Amino acid sequence: MQNLKQDLGFFDVVKQRRSVRIFDQAEKFDHKVVSKCLEAAILSPNSSNLQLYQFIRIPESSPLKDPLAQLCMRQKAAITARELVVIITRRDLWKSRAEANYQYLTSSVQNQSEKKVNQAKNYYKNLIPKLFANYPGWSLIKKLIAWWVGLRRPMVREVGETEVRISVHKSASLAAMTFMLGMKAEGYDTCPMEGFDSKRVKKLLNLPKSSEIAMIIGCGKGLPEGIYGERFRVNSSELIIQK
Repeated sequence: MQNLKQDLGFFDVVKQRRSVRIFDQAEKFDHKVVSKCLEAAILSPNSSNLQLYQFIRIPESSPLKDPLAQLCMRQKAAITARELVVIITRRDLWKSRAEANYQYLTSSVQNQSEKKVNQAKNYYKNLIPKLFANYPGWSLIKKLIAWWVGLRRPMVREVGETEVRISVHKSASLAAMTFMLGMKAEGYDTCPMEGFDSKRVKKLLNLPKSSEIAMIIGCGKGLPEGIYGERFRVNSSELIIQK
């Protein structure tokens, strides 16, 4: 494994990125690189530009690091990580994020046309509230509306509460991938983990009740023994289909 930073092209970064499960404890680790890569992650595409996620950083110096690693089922990727990044979804912040987008679209761009303002207002003041509202029975009503409208014209069908939740996790996952590629481009390795006690992690980190943990990413300089075998992928002919 190459630990020293190189000037890699995009496809080189993609090919060299691996989920590394053992990190070097002696090598110096620059936590500023994590900051840099998280700033890049924020630029990732996300649904309706709501950015309904947050990154919780737990560096090795934090008293929460070891307890958190224990709650990651004592995975080596967590125990040896020089920093853990917990990516959580914040569906509950949709109102403030929608308002921020509306204010930006209607006031920060000079000479905004009335049509543009009305489009922004309709989207963030009308459509988004209907999609993200969550009260008894509303999820079923949204599905029925989508079904009814869909009888007459193309219509988005994924409007129920479960689908909205999945959409938020999609955006968080896109940001996570950008972060991990950025870390590799800077000469570091990562390992995304789903094996953790979410209930206890939320309590340990005092996370909002309404939040959900998308994944926990271990960061550091990977050791050769941290890669468990050669990379295997199903043949591309089974994954890439042209019609």
